[in-house]
Amino acid sequence: MRLLQPLLFALLLAIGGSLNAQTVVGVIVNSEVHNTLETAVITAGLDDDLSGDGPFTVFAPTDDAFAALPAGTLTALLADSAGLAQILLYHVVGDSVPSTDLSNGQVVATLQGSNVVVTINDDGVFINDARVTVTDITADNGVVHVINAVLSLPPATVVDVVVDSDIHNTLETAVITAGLADDLSGEGPFTVFAPTDAAFAALPDGVLTGLLGDSSALADLLLYHVLGAEVFANQLVNGDRFTALSGNRGRINITDDGVFINDAEVTVTDIIAGNGVVHVIDAVLSTPPATVVEIIVESDVHETLETAVIAAGLADTLSTAGPFTVFAPTDDAFTNLPDGALDDLLADPTGALANVLLFHVVNADAFSTDLTDGMRISTLQGGTLTIDFTDDGVTVNGVAIIITDILADNGVVHVIDAVLTPPPATVVDIIVNSDVHTTLETAVITAGLADTLSSDGPFTVFAPTDDAFAALPDGALADLLDDSTALADLLLYHVLGAEVFSEQLVNGDRFTALSGNRGRINITDDGVFINDARVTVTDIDAANGVVHVIDAVLSTPPATVVDIIITSEAHDTLEAAIIAAELDDDLSGTGPFTVFAPTDAAFANLDDGVLEDLLADPTGTLATILLFHVANADAFSTDLSDGLTLPSLENELLEINITDSGVTVEGVNISVTDILADNGVVHVIDAVLLPTSVSAREPAFAAEVSIAPNPVANFVRVQLPAQIVGNTELTLRDIAGRTLLRRAVTSVTENLNLGGYANGTYLLEIRAAAGTIQRRIMVQH
Repeated sequence: MRLLQPLLFALLLAIGGSLNAQTVVGVIVNSEVHNTLETAVITAGLDDDLSGDGPFTVFAPTDDAFAALPAGTLTALLADSAGLAQILLYHVVGDSVPSTDLSNGQVVATLQGSNVVVTINDDGVFINDARVTVTDITADNGVVHVINAVLSLPPATVVDVVVDSDIHNTLETAVITAGLADDLSGEGPFTVFAPTDAAFAALPDGVLTGLLGDSSALADLLLYHVLGAEVFANQLVNGDRFTALSGNRGRINITDDGVFINDAEVTVTDIIAGNGVVHVIDAVLSTPPATVVEIIVESDVHETLETAVIAAGLADTLSTAGPFTVFAPTDDAFTNLPDGALDDLLADPTGALANVLLFHVVNADAFSTDLTDGMRISTLQGGTLTIDFTDDGVTVNGVAIIITDILADNGVVHVIDAVLTPPPATVVDIIVNSDVHTTLETAVITAGLADTLSSDGPFTVFAPTDDAFAALPDGALADLLDDSTALADLLLYHVLGAEVFSEQLVNGDRFTALSGNRGRINITDDGVFINDARVTVTDIDAANGVVHVIDAVLSTPPATVVDIIITSEAHDTLEAAIIAAELDDDLSGTGPFTVFAPTDAAFANLDDGVLEDLLADPTGTLATILLFHVANADAFSTDLSDGLTLPSLENELLEINITDSGVTVEGVNISVTDILADNGVVHVIDAVLLPTSVSAREPAFAAEVSIAPNPVANFVRVQLPAQIVGNTELTLRDIAGRTLLRRAVTSVTENLNLGGYANGTYLLEIRAAAGTIQRRIMVQH
């Protein structure tokens, strides 16, 4: 907004006296450029009213503004105090509206009852057509803005706007002929989209004459141009649908070329009347057909579709309220079907034909501006349509949309140049009909899963090819086919109980398959992978789900990270250590756990005697070291970042570093990553990690600490040396590192009641001024 400071300064100099402690009337009276307005306010008897509490905003025309009125106008106004009052009140808002509250397109109600419209553009700020020259002259009861013209009182009704217009003579005649003049002169509010004389003249020969000879049809057409609400230009939103007083629907389209009502351009906006607003349009709006079926019936290029819709018994369905979006194949599209295909469809009208037709219908309004690239839309048939934007245009399931947005009251029709083929009924049908899934078909049938995967679903199937099965180790497939239970478990690991399309696959996402096992999505520069199997074909749609083709058979992951260690040939020492430390049950829980697993070679590289010493204290130091190798989280390789720290179950932090040489944890190389289990993930490392609590020398008092009984069912006795009593704290944590108990040591013997805790391993931390030690306590009820 332009705040014209020089003009403001000049005006303030022209206003005599102090502006403090005065009303908006006082501002006008003390101004040297508002003498006429002062006289008018007093003549109209408004000086007392506008000296009240308010607040008021006055748009104040200058003396020059009044002088610019046509000859005799001011004299006539001053002679009619009631009429003058109405005009003046049209310049007053019953609120304080400073310039900072004005915005382009804003509609402001005046005390006269009609609205004014604010326009802000490069030329300045305007109230209707009057420019604001000075803003924000404050008064005790409001604010005054100076304008350079007298605001013309709007016509009383939208009919008066039409009657007073030089370019709406035909519309005036039509409104009177249709008997709508009185209706549209009522209280309203109304919004009228007013076609010009040129718009009516552009109608085909004889159409206007026919309308003027049929008042009922004419009224219906005119009421399609009227809304039962006041909608100003700034309230028109692209894509918005409206229902006119005729009962028919229409649509707002805002493009780079302008604002359109259906296909008619709005050329003039916001002509205000006392009972509404008028927008001028350059074409007469055609009343849309009531239904999408009527569009098809009236089309010269959809005779086959019309026949098919009627034969399938869908005419009544598609004539209901909807809304529907129909992708309508032309007659040529049906002609291009393979020989005999159309005859076969028509021979099964309520079955195969209905199935095909319903695949062309969406139970929603989906105008062209609602469509986005890659968008998926569910059809009444149950399948999914995919929208793609290409250099050549917009397609639906690869078929070109050649005409868009044919509007009906119950929806919209888009014309397409081919018949859409509905997807198979089930994911099993996709497999059965595939040339590269013969083995998978046999496996599904052998495992007794054909009926399951033919149910409603939805399912997502990661479908290994015949080559993928052929790549299994010798005898593996034969063994599976001989064990239907194991085969079913394996196959269900390839199935999700939800419909997941390719664009919904997110790198790093974990999933739980119908087998109950977990898997992971990996997206790299090399492609999309399900665990280690590459996805080669995506989004093969079925009515009950979607199939993605993969190039390998997924291996069901071990149930636990412990199982991974037990089955590994390089982790015999770690396996023995976990069992000795009695952590195997804990690490077989639900997790999730991330284990950094030292190899046998890593343990062998420890100093002589260290491993033997650790195994001699399995639930103490050994357990502490092992728990330092475990984080209570899923931390796959793609989750690791340089400088990341992961809290270990031993409660110290594991630091990740990424260098040109690779990824390390606590400076130790991670040699193999992402060995998946249902309760977590294992990374192989080539050295044993030592937490600070172990690698540092324990304080001297540690030798005098005893914990008994251990394992414990209820009460455990912690015996402590006298020298640390009074300055020591006990903290008990579970295997996930959660603090369960914390208290100060007050005696050489501290009794802890662990009877309420679940079976498992717990860490007792004894923190004294002389140092900290940690001991494992086993709870076994």
